[in-house]
Amino acid sequence: QMFLAQSGGGSVQAGGSLRLSCAASGHRYETFYTAWFRQDPGKERVWVARIYDDTGKTDYADNVKGRSTITQDFASRVTLLEMNDLKSEDSSMYYCASGSRWADDGRFFSYWSQGTQVTVSS
Repeated sequence: QMFLAQSGGGSVQAGGSLRLSCAASGHRYETFYTAWFRQDPGKERVWVARIYDDTGKTDYADNVKGRSTITQDFASRVTLLEMNDLKSEDSSMYYCASGSRWADDGRFFSYWSQGTQVTVSS
C-alpha cells in the first residue's frame, strides 16, 4: 500500500557528486527509519545511510561517512541522499527503504523502491 519511488542515479565521474531522491506515496505507515541501501549481484545488500523518521537523527556507514548526507522532508514525504567524492566502489544498485526494525541489510523492511543503478567511472 505504500510505495517508494526513487529518481537520480546514472553515470557519474569519480570525484563527482550525486543526488538520489526517494518519494513515498500511498498509505502513510508510521515507520521508524528511512534508509538507503546498495547491492551488487551476488553480494549482500548493505546499508549506506539512515534517518530516524521521528527525530531526524542520521547515521552513515563507515565507507560513506563524511561524504554523504541524508535528509527528509516529512510534508512532501521525500528523502534525499547526497553523495560527494564518489569512488568506483560506490558503483552499485541503490535502493531506498523504510521500516521499523533495523538490520544492516534491511531484511526486516517492508517498503522498498525499485532501485537505480549508479555507475562511477574514471
